[in-house]
Amino acid sequence: MNLRSLALAICAFAFSASASAQTPGLAAIARSSGTPDIPGLKMVWLAPWGDLAKAHPWRNIIVHQTEGPAGSARGGALAQSKNPTRRGVMVWVEADGTVYWAVAEHLVPTHGDGANRNDDKYIDNKSTYRQVVGSNSVGVEFAGNFPDVTRGPTDAQIAAWRILVKVLRARYGIPLERVYAHNWIDFKDARYCEGCALARMAREWGE
Repeated sequence: MNLRSLALAICAFAFSASASAQTPGLAAIARSSGTPDIPGLKMVWLAPWGDLAKAHPWRNIIVHQTEGPAGSARGGALAQSKNPTRRGVMVWVEADGTVYWAVAEHLVPTHGDGANRNDDKYIDNKSTYRQVVGSNSVGVEFAGNFPDVTRGPTDAQIAAWRILVKVLRARYGIPLERVYAHNWIDFKDARYCEGCALARMAREWGE
């Protein structure tokens, strides 16, 4: 390698290191405010992040799946943003992986069924029964399993979830073991296990 090539290589390395140092990590982004760009996610901000210190004290994440066609997450999120405390969730994920942040994080949407499951069918419900409820849990709704409710999430939704769950956990300090499928904590539709595959993935992916 001649001196000119060596100099160019050193400059390229220095630029790369500088750019890397200036690019905030996911944890730093997760604790910011406003409408940040989150690498790997296509975000639609219907409600921006505010001062994290003023956010509702979220302790859990509940994964939901809605019986809507592809494209229905947008409609659900828009309706939720207009009436934040209606039955629904704070975060909606479209079949194509688009994430809609619908509700300001100090408001509490109505979701879940009171953590009424106590049969230990999927997990030990001693720590969830009447405890993991909508008022202390971030709800994430995955749309697009109509007309076959047994159909799992799309590849795009799984890819988005891999990043989104890390962002939610980092922002609100939620441990991995507090990521739940709706079916794990409530008695739900017997035709399928709502949210189970996604919640299981999150736990298997780990930190």
